[in-house]
Amino acid sequence: MTTAEHPTARPALASLRRARELFLRGHQLPDGVPEEVLAAWKRARFFGVRHDVRESGPAVSPPESPLLTAARPVLERIAPTLDTGRTTLVLTDDRPRVLWATGAAPDHPHHDLSEQAVGHNSAALALHTRRRAEVHGPEHFLDLWQDVSGVSVPVREPETGRLLGTVTVSCALCVECGPHPGAPVAEAAAIAVEAELLSRSRAAERVLLDAYLRAAGEQGRAVLALDGRNRFVSEAAGRLLSPEELEVLERRVVALVREGTRTRTRLSDIRLSDGSGRTVTVTLVPHQGSVIGAVAVLEPVGHTITSAPSRTTVGLAGRSLPWRHAVGRAVELAASPEPLLIVGERGSGKTSLARELATDPLIADAAEGELGAELEELVKGRPLLIRHVERLAQPDTATLNSLLDTHPGMPLLMTYTPGAAPGPCLQRLLDTLAARSVTVPALRERPDDIRELLTSLTPGPTPGQPPLTWTLDALRALERHPWPGNVTELAHLVRALAELRRSTGPVRSTELPDPVREGPAPRPLTPMERAERAAILEALRLNGGNKTRTAAALGIGRATLYRKLRGYRG
Repeated sequence: MTTAEHPTARPALASLRRARELFLRGHQLPDGVPEEVLAAWKRARFFGVRHDVRESGPAVSPPESPLLTAARPVLERIAPTLDTGRTTLVLTDDRPRVLWATGAAPDHPHHDLSEQAVGHNSAALALHTRRRAEVHGPEHFLDLWQDVSGVSVPVREPETGRLLGTVTVSCALCVECGPHPGAPVAEAAAIAVEAELLSRSRAAERVLLDAYLRAAGEQGRAVLALDGRNRFVSEAAGRLLSPEELEVLERRVVALVREGTRTRTRLSDIRLSDGSGRTVTVTLVPHQGSVIGAVAVLEPVGHTITSAPSRTTVGLAGRSLPWRHAVGRAVELAASPEPLLIVGERGSGKTSLARELATDPLIADAAEGELGAELEELVKGRPLLIRHVERLAQPDTATLNSLLDTHPGMPLLMTYTPGAAPGPCLQRLLDTLAARSVTVPALRERPDDIRELLTSLTPGPTPGQPPLTWTLDALRALERHPWPGNVTELAHLVRALAELRRSTGPVRSTELPDPVREGPAPRPLTPMERAERAAILEALRLNGGNKTRTAAALGIGRATLYRKLRGYRG
């Protein structure tokens, strides 16, 4: 290829090559050296990397890992399609160490591709930026790679999005310096590896679920199944273990799973809050030659009698600071026999919290008509929960005001959703209870609770079917959504997905409703803009998120589509 064929590319490479030589000699550099390249050279010098090093040390056997196990058959299918005399295909882990490589030239004598070992390269850059990265010729620090172009694509754990490593393709120096001719191969290989990881994860998840169901076959048995990502807890185990004890147990069991050297062990130092001194027997669950999880059984001690649940805590999902503050105040107030008012937006969990605070309450809904017999039961001393106090008929409101004047210690709980200004009679009732009121935070105020709520709202697993799980992009979309219907809206979404979805594996963001997937608009939209945004989102969904096909389907240019999306997303 001659210089005339690419009149602007070679001078850029030549000037960068001269700048690198000046840098290595400690001379002042000319203007125009990309800042990120210069920073990478400086890091290599700081790490003490020698630019003339030829090898990073004797070859070592790559560590066996789930990534290598899943990727090897994929890469071995792809390798024959490459010109291995000119192209190298490499798999690295997240350190990044070379786990697998094929191809004769350009050679990869380095088994450690971290910047500390070899300086700037595409694998280290892709792990740092979390996206496809290219490094060409003199951008590298090593002399060995001055005539090499590399492209690397991150490989992610399908369910969590955690970076596992990279697929890297290197070839003789690409004069144009981008896009790298091996980029499509690297992208396709990374996608195929992630698909294989997902397939293996589903199979392992089913094996773990089956082991849990076998262990939990006896009614009332306290059993857990854990693998570091999934957690199956029987009802009996949920009663015996506090959230803190469950976390401690999970950490210990997951450590055993990762160690994977024993098939059976006992944990005798996990103490439960009931003082029974129980031990936990842990059985590791193997699958395809590796340990993929464990089943833990809480061993009975004599004839232990399970006491009634204490009302010092409530069994509702959520550990965020706003939620813990509201629950803590509610528990504190409910400890004394006086009325309690629970305030919050619709669907925020007011009734669920009230049910946890009262023992076998009679429940009345003011939205369904006037109260009569319920108030008589309250006078007799039976706990009463009145929902939708804002909908109380005026006679009932007057009766409650009178009862509170004469019986201030009645076992009464009420839920109230603020809205229209209350009338004088209702306002008097609210004022009476103001000092004994708790405000439940809206779901948008406690996004950290989304993941725990998903676990509690998901229907129980069906034998032989994996439970509903979520990809990282879906979880982030759920956490961004403002949830105007609060927990009730989230529960409806989870139930609909559990009942209606036909695909398998974790729920992806593309399966979520458009408003949830895309998040709230950054500014108020006109009716025309809302209609246009809805049309674009639907077209994106139908085209699998591919913006080129979406633009063609809508009859607009790709640049126009990007501009509109940027406008809607701020």
